[in-house]
Amino acid sequence: MTTTAKLLGIAIKPKRLQPMHELNAVELSVALGLTGDSRGKPGPRQVTLLSLTAWRAACADLSVALPWTTRRANLLVDDLTLFQSTGARILIGDAVLEITGETDPCSRMEKAQQGLFEALRRDWRGGVCCRVVRGGLLELGMNVEMG
Repeated sequence: MTTTAKLLGIAIKPKRLQPMHELNAVELSVALGLTGDSRGKPGPRQVTLLSLTAWRAACADLSVALPWTTRRANLLVDDLTLFQSTGARILIGDAVLEITGETDPCSRMEKAQQGLFEALRRDWRGGVCCRVVRGGLLELGMNVEMG
């Protein structure tokens, strides 16, 4: 199981259902989640995290290459095994996230690409939901540890 990775992507959506906006850096806080993201209020789905390896596997099943922001996740890491990782902690610099469960695919995935909903259902390929335990500045390229 991979427990270390790099932060490859950061994205927020200022309002629900709007397109994702990619960033190079963002402040993460317990009160607001990712600054500027509409989902930021405290709770089990405060921040979502996706593994590039899992995303590519889902896309390979469909023989397509889709941008990671199609998944509408907040954070992209290069390779972490997220399957059944509820309760694990993600450390990025000073920030700490707690995995609260799988990010279930929704009907929007099927609208983005036929078959994507099913491709993401296997082995938590759609990523995980997290709550913020401790905030901090997140920047692309930072080390990510799971423990």
